[in-house]
Amino acid sequence: MRRGAIAAKLRDYGRRYPTAVAGAIILVLLALVAVIAPLIAPDPVRLNPINRLKPPSGDFWFGADFLGRDIYARVIYGTRISLTVGLAVAAVSVAAGLAIGLLAGYVRWVDTVVMRVMDGVMAIPGVLLAIALISLTGAGVGNVIIAITVPEIPRVVRLVRSVVLSIREQPYVEAAVAGGTRLPKILWMHILPNTVAPLIVQATYVCASAIVIEAILSFLGAGTPPEIPSWGNIMAEGRVYVQVAPWMIFFPGVFLAVAVLAVNILGDGLRDSLDPRIARRM
Repeated sequence: MRRGAIAAKLRDYGRRYPTAVAGAIILVLLALVAVIAPLIAPDPVRLNPINRLKPPSGDFWFGADFLGRDIYARVIYGTRISLTVGLAVAAVSVAAGLAIGLLAGYVRWVDTVVMRVMDGVMAIPGVLLAIALISLTGAGVGNVIIAITVPEIPRVVRLVRSVVLSIREQPYVEAAVAGGTRLPKILWMHILPNTVAPLIVQATYVCASAIVIEAILSFLGAGTPPEIPSWGNIMAEGRVYVQVAPWMIFFPGVFLAVAVLAVNILGDGLRDSLDPRIARRM
Protein backbone atom coordinates (compact mmCIF):
# COMPACT_ATOMS: atom_id res chain seq x y z
CA MET A 1 0.00 0.00 0.00
CA ARG A 2 2.80 2.35 0.87
CA ARG A 3 4.58 1.78 -2.45
CA GLY A 4 1.30 2.21 -4.28
CA ALA A 5 0.68 5.53 -2.53
CA ILE A 6 4.15 6.76 -3.44
CA ALA A 7 3.66 5.69 -7.06
CA ALA A 8 0.30 7.47 -7.16
CA LYS A 9 1.87 10.66 -5.81
CA LEU A 10 4.64 10.47 -8.39
CA ARG A 11 2.12 10.01 -11.20
CA ASP A 12 0.09 12.94 -9.90
CA TYR A 13 3.22 15.09 -9.70
CA GLY A 14 4.16 14.10 -13.25
CA ARG A 15 0.73 15.12 -14.55
CA ARG A 16 0.82 18.47 -12.76
CA TYR A 17 4.46 19.34 -13.49
CA PRO A 18 5.51 17.50 -16.67
CA THR A 19 8.41 19.86 -17.36
CA ALA A 20 10.11 19.03 -14.07
CA VAL A 21 9.74 15.30 -14.74
CA ALA A 22 10.98 15.61 -18.32
CA GLY A 23 14.03 17.60 -17.26
CA ALA A 24 14.81 15.17 -14.44
CA ILE A 25 14.56 12.16 -16.79
CA ILE A 26 16.93 13.71 -19.33
CA LEU A 27 19.45 14.61 -16.63
CA VAL A 28 19.31 11.12 -15.15
CA LEU A 29 19.97 9.64 -18.59
CA LEU A 30 22.92 11.99 -19.14
CA ALA A 31 24.29 11.13 -15.70
CA LEU A 32 23.93 7.43 -16.48
CA VAL A 33 25.79 7.94 -19.76
CA ALA A 34 28.58 9.72 -17.89
CA VAL A 35 28.89 6.94 -15.31
CA ILE A 36 28.96 4.04 -17.77
CA ALA A 37 31.04 5.87 -20.40
CA PRO A 38 33.87 3.27 -20.29
CA LEU A 39 31.32 0.53 -21.06
CA ILE A 40 29.59 2.18 -24.02
CA ALA A 41 32.41 4.17 -25.67
CA PRO A 42 35.98 3.43 -26.80
CA ASP A 43 39.07 5.33 -25.70
CA PRO A 44 38.40 9.03 -26.48
CA VAL A 45 42.09 9.91 -26.93
CA ARG A 46 43.12 7.00 -29.15
CA LEU A 47 44.66 8.33 -32.37
CA ASN A 48 44.06 6.66 -35.73
CA PRO A 49 45.17 9.01 -38.52
CA ILE A 50 43.94 6.65 -41.23
CA ASN A 51 40.37 7.48 -40.13
CA ARG A 52 40.97 11.24 -40.20
CA LEU A 53 37.74 13.26 -40.74
CA LYS A 54 35.66 10.18 -41.49
CA PRO A 55 31.94 11.00 -41.64
CA PRO A 56 29.40 9.29 -39.35
CA SER A 57 29.08 5.59 -40.14
CA GLY A 58 28.57 2.23 -38.50
CA ASP A 59 32.17 2.31 -37.22
CA PHE A 60 32.12 5.95 -36.15
CA TRP A 61 28.60 6.91 -35.08
CA PHE A 62 29.43 10.60 -34.76
CA GLY A 63 32.33 10.59 -37.24
CA ALA A 64 36.04 11.11 -36.57
CA ASP A 65 38.04 14.28 -35.95
CA PHE A 66 41.18 15.60 -37.63
CA LEU A 67 43.35 13.17 -35.64
CA GLY A 68 41.13 10.15 -36.27
CA ARG A 69 39.67 10.15 -32.77
CA ASP A 70 36.12 8.89 -32.30
CA ILE A 71 33.80 11.89 -31.83
CA TYR A 72 31.16 9.65 -30.23
CA ALA A 73 33.61 8.60 -27.52
CA ARG A 74 34.76 12.16 -26.94
CA VAL A 75 31.21 13.48 -26.66
CA ILE A 76 30.22 10.70 -24.24
CA TYR A 77 33.25 11.34 -22.04
CA GLY A 78 32.64 15.08 -22.35
CA THR A 79 29.34 14.52 -20.56
CA ARG A 80 31.33 13.75 -17.43
CA ILE A 81 33.13 17.09 -17.48
CA SER A 82 30.03 19.18 -18.17
CA LEU A 83 27.86 17.53 -15.51
CA THR A 84 30.69 17.51 -12.97
CA VAL A 85 31.36 21.21 -13.47
CA GLY A 86 27.66 22.11 -13.45
CA LEU A 87 26.79 20.17 -10.31
CA ALA A 88 29.96 21.18 -8.44
CA VAL A 89 29.51 24.88 -9.22
CA ALA A 90 25.85 24.72 -8.20
CA ALA A 91 26.65 22.96 -4.91
CA VAL A 92 29.58 25.18 -3.91
CA SER A 93 27.98 28.47 -4.94
CA VAL A 94 24.71 27.64 -3.16
CA ALA A 95 26.52 26.57 0.02
CA ALA A 96 28.77 29.64 0.10
CA GLY A 97 25.99 32.01 -0.98
CA LEU A 98 23.64 30.61 1.65
CA ALA A 99 26.12 31.14 4.49
CA ILE A 100 27.04 34.66 3.37
CA GLY A 101 23.46 35.63 2.53
CA LEU A 102 22.11 34.53 5.91
CA LEU A 103 24.57 36.72 7.77
CA ALA A 104 24.26 39.63 5.35
CA GLY A 105 20.48 39.59 5.57
CA TYR A 106 20.26 39.36 9.34
CA VAL A 107 23.28 41.30 10.63
CA ARG A 108 23.09 44.87 9.40
CA TRP A 109 26.76 45.83 9.61
CA VAL A 110 27.74 42.65 7.78
CA ASP A 111 25.17 43.50 5.12
CA THR A 112 26.81 46.86 4.42
CA VAL A 113 30.26 45.37 3.88
CA VAL A 114 29.31 42.15 2.12
CA MET A 115 26.86 43.59 -0.38
CA ARG A 116 29.34 46.21 -1.58
CA VAL A 117 31.81 43.40 -2.28
CA MET A 118 29.11 41.37 -4.04
CA ASP A 119 28.12 44.39 -6.14
CA GLY A 120 31.74 44.81 -7.19
CA VAL A 121 32.02 41.16 -8.26
CA MET A 122 28.73 41.31 -10.16
CA ALA A 123 29.92 44.40 -12.04
CA ILE A 124 32.42 42.19 -13.90
CA PRO A 125 30.95 39.89 -16.61
CA GLY A 126 31.08 36.30 -15.40
CA VAL A 127 32.98 34.92 -18.40
CA LEU A 128 35.63 37.64 -18.23
CA LEU A 129 36.12 37.12 -14.50
CA ALA A 130 36.40 33.36 -15.03
CA ILE A 131 39.01 33.83 -17.77
CA ALA A 132 40.99 36.17 -15.51
CA LEU A 133 40.95 33.67 -12.65
CA ILE A 134 41.98 30.78 -14.89
CA SER A 135 44.84 32.85 -16.30
CA LEU A 136 46.13 33.17 -12.74
CA THR A 137 45.58 29.56 -11.64
CA GLY A 138 46.06 27.63 -14.89
CA ALA A 139 43.79 25.28 -16.82
CA GLY A 140 42.24 22.27 -15.11
CA VAL A 141 38.85 20.98 -14.08
CA GLY A 142 39.25 22.08 -10.45
CA ASN A 143 40.38 25.56 -11.44
CA VAL A 144 37.50 25.85 -13.92
CA ILE A 145 35.03 25.00 -11.15
CA ILE A 146 36.52 27.67 -8.88
CA ALA A 147 36.63 30.26 -11.66
CA ILE A 148 32.97 29.73 -12.53
CA THR A 149 31.83 29.54 -8.91
CA VAL A 150 33.18 32.96 -7.92
CA PRO A 151 30.90 34.96 -10.27
CA GLU A 152 27.88 32.84 -9.30
CA ILE A 153 28.15 33.33 -5.53
CA PRO A 154 26.92 36.97 -5.51
CA ARG A 155 23.71 35.99 -7.29
CA VAL A 156 22.95 33.39 -4.63
CA VAL A 157 23.87 35.84 -1.87
CA ARG A 158 21.44 38.45 -3.18
CA LEU A 159 18.64 35.87 -3.39
CA VAL A 160 19.18 34.59 0.17
CA ARG A 161 19.58 38.11 1.52
CA SER A 162 16.27 39.21 0.00
CA VAL A 163 14.49 36.25 1.59
CA VAL A 164 16.09 36.88 4.98
CA LEU A 165 15.20 40.59 4.91
CA SER A 166 11.52 39.73 4.51
CA ILE A 167 11.52 36.93 7.07
CA ARG A 168 13.41 38.61 9.91
CA GLU A 169 10.53 41.07 10.40
CA GLN A 170 7.99 38.29 10.87
CA PRO A 171 6.35 38.02 14.33
CA TYR A 172 7.67 34.53 15.04
CA VAL A 173 11.26 35.69 14.45
CA GLU A 174 10.77 38.76 16.62
CA ALA A 175 9.28 36.52 19.32
CA ALA A 176 12.33 34.26 19.18
CA VAL A 177 14.63 37.28 19.52
CA ALA A 178 12.58 38.63 22.45
CA GLY A 179 12.75 35.22 24.10
CA GLY A 180 16.55 35.31 24.08
CA THR A 181 17.10 32.73 21.35
CA ARG A 182 20.68 32.80 20.11
CA LEU A 183 21.44 33.96 16.57
CA PRO A 184 22.65 30.57 15.21
CA LYS A 185 19.44 28.90 16.40
CA ILE A 186 17.26 31.64 14.87
CA LEU A 187 19.03 31.28 11.53
CA TRP A 188 18.87 27.49 11.62
CA MET A 189 15.31 26.97 12.84
CA HIS A 190 13.34 30.00 11.64
CA ILE A 191 15.08 31.46 8.60
CA LEU A 192 16.99 28.68 6.84
CA PRO A 193 13.90 26.50 6.10
CA ASN A 194 12.29 29.39 4.21
CA THR A 195 15.28 29.70 1.86
CA VAL A 196 15.26 26.05 0.72
CA ALA A 197 12.65 26.33 -2.03
CA PRO A 198 14.12 29.38 -3.84
CA LEU A 199 17.62 27.97 -3.42
CA ILE A 200 16.69 24.70 -5.11
CA VAL A 201 15.35 26.59 -8.11
CA GLN A 202 18.35 28.92 -8.18
CA ALA A 203 20.71 25.93 -8.07
CA THR A 204 19.27 24.59 -11.33
CA TYR A 205 19.85 27.92 -13.08
CA VAL A 206 23.38 28.11 -11.70
CA CYS A 207 24.03 24.57 -12.96
CA ALA A 208 22.82 25.43 -16.47
CA SER A 209 24.87 28.64 -16.51
CA ALA A 210 27.99 26.75 -15.34
CA ILE A 211 27.64 24.17 -18.11
CA VAL A 212 27.43 26.93 -20.73
CA ILE A 213 30.33 28.94 -19.27
CA GLU A 214 32.52 25.83 -19.08
CA ALA A 215 31.81 25.16 -22.76
CA ILE A 216 32.66 28.79 -23.60
CA LEU A 217 35.92 28.66 -21.65
CA SER A 218 36.95 25.38 -23.24
CA PHE A 219 36.01 26.70 -26.68
CA LEU A 220 38.26 29.71 -26.08
CA GLY A 221 41.10 27.48 -24.86
CA ALA A 222 40.84 28.73 -21.28
CA GLY A 223 38.95 25.77 -19.81
CA THR A 224 39.80 22.10 -19.56
CA PRO A 225 43.07 20.98 -21.20
CA PRO A 226 42.84 19.54 -24.74
CA GLU A 227 43.67 16.03 -23.52
CA ILE A 228 40.47 16.01 -21.43
CA PRO A 229 37.48 15.87 -23.80
CA SER A 230 34.72 18.36 -23.13
CA TRP A 231 31.95 19.62 -25.37
CA GLY A 232 33.57 23.04 -25.59
CA ASN A 233 37.04 21.96 -26.71
CA ILE A 234 35.57 19.38 -29.13
CA MET A 235 33.69 22.20 -30.86
CA ALA A 236 36.79 24.41 -30.72
CA GLU A 237 38.81 21.76 -32.55
CA GLY A 238 36.04 21.37 -35.13
CA ARG A 239 35.53 25.04 -35.99
CA VAL A 240 38.46 24.94 -38.44
CA TYR A 241 36.88 21.99 -40.26
CA VAL A 242 33.26 23.11 -40.05
CA GLN A 243 32.84 23.12 -43.86
CA VAL A 244 34.31 19.65 -44.44
CA ALA A 245 33.44 17.96 -41.13
CA PRO A 246 30.40 19.70 -39.57
CA TRP A 247 29.75 16.68 -37.34
CA MET A 248 32.67 17.76 -35.15
CA ILE A 249 30.57 20.72 -33.98
CA PHE A 250 27.05 19.38 -34.48
CA PHE A 251 27.04 16.44 -32.06
CA PRO A 252 28.70 18.11 -29.04
CA GLY A 253 26.51 21.15 -29.70
CA VAL A 254 23.37 19.00 -29.57
CA PHE A 255 24.44 17.37 -26.29
CA LEU A 256 25.23 20.80 -24.81
CA ALA A 257 21.86 22.21 -25.87
CA VAL A 258 19.95 19.20 -24.53
CA ALA A 259 21.75 19.30 -21.17
CA VAL A 260 21.14 23.03 -20.66
CA LEU A 261 17.52 22.72 -21.79
CA ALA A 262 16.94 19.82 -19.38
CA VAL A 263 18.34 21.76 -16.42
CA ASN A 264 16.31 24.85 -17.30
CA ILE A 265 12.99 23.06 -17.70
CA LEU A 266 13.68 21.18 -14.47
CA GLY A 267 14.18 24.53 -12.76
CA ASP A 268 10.97 25.90 -14.26
CA GLY A 269 9.03 22.86 -13.10
CA LEU A 270 10.47 23.05 -9.59
CA ARG A 271 9.64 26.75 -9.43
CA ASP A 272 6.03 25.99 -10.33
CA SER A 273 5.75 23.20 -7.78
CA LEU A 274 7.53 25.01 -4.93
CA ASP A 275 5.85 28.40 -5.35
CA PRO A 276 2.64 28.24 -3.27
CA ARG A 277 0.85 30.80 -5.43
CA ILE A 278 1.48 28.93 -8.68
CA ALA A 279 0.80 25.56 -7.03
CA ARG A 280 -2.60 26.75 -5.81
CA ARG A 281 -3.61 27.95 -9.28
CA MET A 282 -2.58 24.64 -10.80
